[in-house]
Amino acid sequence: MSDSDENTATPSSRDDGGIAVEVDASDVRTPPDSPAARTASLEGQLAAAEKDKKDNWDKYLRAVADLENQRKRARRDIDDAKAEAKTKVLKEMLPVVDNLERALAHSTPEATAVMEGVRLVLRQFLTALERCEVTPVEAIGHSFDPNLHEAIGQEEADAAPGTIVKVLQTGYRLSDRLLRPALVVIARPRATPADASA
Repeated sequence: MSDSDENTATPSSRDDGGIAVEVDASDVRTPPDSPAARTASLEGQLAAAEKDKKDNWDKYLRAVADLENQRKRARRDIDDAKAEAKTKVLKEMLPVVDNLERALAHSTPEATAVMEGVRLVLRQFLTALERCEVTPVEAIGHSFDPNLHEAIGQEEADAAPGTIVKVLQTGYRLSDRLLRPALVVIARPRATPADASA
């Protein structure tokens, strides 16, 4: 019997005289309230619930990661704002320190008592700056570093070329940030008599 013969209902003789009918199994429907139908329905619902659970878990993980990133960003923004405010205030104080240093550099013997008062005020300012983590940039005798120093000119000196020989204005750092670069003069080699005659 061929495949096409199997799928068709055909009469055939039976021993008891009745007619046997072949039925295609795909035409047989499971009653809706049968255990097999309920199992299939429950399996479908379970698969849908599992998919929803996975989707919700993924959404939860993304939301937690977004929240953590937002918290980190907010903390970083607050820290940056604090550092910026501190930097601004300290930069405003540096000219006061500069003027006190200039006053001491140009003191006269007649104003000894006044200069002693200026020296005490300057020391107090420098101590307050240290408490705020402000330190002077090292310059004299060090090699020129464009990240810390600003060269104003060159001067003939016995020091190696590029070495700082004068500081015109002290530079300052706030922890690892540069508040203000030091204004410096750097050494250049002395001119030889042959260079002068040329």
